[in-house]
This record gives sequence, C-alpha cells and structure tokens, in this order.
Amino acid sequence: EVEPGLDETSFYDPKNFTYPAGCHIAEVEIDPDTCVLEIVNFIAADDVGRVINPMIVEGQIHGGVAQGIGQALLESCVYDAASGQLVTGSYMDYCMPRADNIATHIGVQTLTTECTHNEMGVKGCGEVGAIGSPPALMNAIVDALSPLGVKHVEMPATAQRVWATINNAKSQAA
Repeated sequence: EVEPGLDETSFYDPKNFTYPAGCHIAEVEIDPDTCVLEIVNFIAADDVGRVINPMIVEGQIHGGVAQGIGQALLESCVYDAASGQLVTGSYMDYCMPRADNIATHIGVQTLTTECTHNEMGVKGCGEVGAIGSPPALMNAIVDALSPLGVKHVEMPATAQRVWATINNAKSQAA
C-alpha cells in the first residue's frame, strides 16, 4: 500500500549572516563648460571570502558597478507634478547606463577572509559593486567640486544637476 517515490525536506539555518566588505574608489573628470562627467578610473577591492570562480566574481562586480553608475549618475523616476503620472515609465524616457557611461577601466581586486559561518568560506559578491559604486562616485563628484564650496550633490548627478550645483555655489560665493 506504499506508493513509490522519495520525499525529503531539509532546512539550513546558519548561526550568523555573512557580510562581504570592500572599498571602492572613483576618479572622475567634469567638463567645466558642459558639466558632462567622465569616469576616468574605478577600483573595487572587495573581501568576498573564498573565491571559487574568479571570472564570475569579476563579472558580478563589473555588472554591479555598472548598475551603481546608473543609480548615481543617470536613473531617476520622474512624476508629473499635477497628475502624479509617471513620465519615465519607458526606456524612451528612463536613462539607463550605456557603454559610454561606464568607466573605461574598472579594476577589481578580491581579498580573502574566509567566512566562518559556512564550510566553503564564501561570502556573497552579487551586490558589492552596486552597493559600493554610488557613494564612491558621489564622493568623487563632491571632491571635484569642493574648490567651489560644494559639499553635497543629489543623485542622480546628471550634467544638468551638476551644472545647477556649480551655478548655485558660484552665486552663493558672490
């Protein structure tokens, strides 16, 4: 009366969570006439635990950095003030990063402090690029504009927003 088949359930509950760590550094140049920003160099150094496949880790970090560049410099949801209608609801209106928006060089370095909470010693790497790149870029922009007295730039740091920030700083200095 027993039906053939196999049924098994297992649940993995780690003692603690795993957190990667890292440092991202961006070098930017801002054209003073057009306020167009160029990412000259980008370095990501992350401790992702034991690296099983270095090419996959590097690709994950590159993709995350590209996503973070979009968040920091380009992407914005805009709503019509009168109707509340989303006006950036398609890719015709929503600016996503393209190849010419990405840094010409993204250096990736991995460090290894093995995780003690899993047998493989691995940590996640899928989001380190997306988490580290926006603050690195925004800090680089503020650093580039600091001689003008700029201490903060809102995201996304579009050319229009950088231009407005520069002009606002100049008018306050006068």
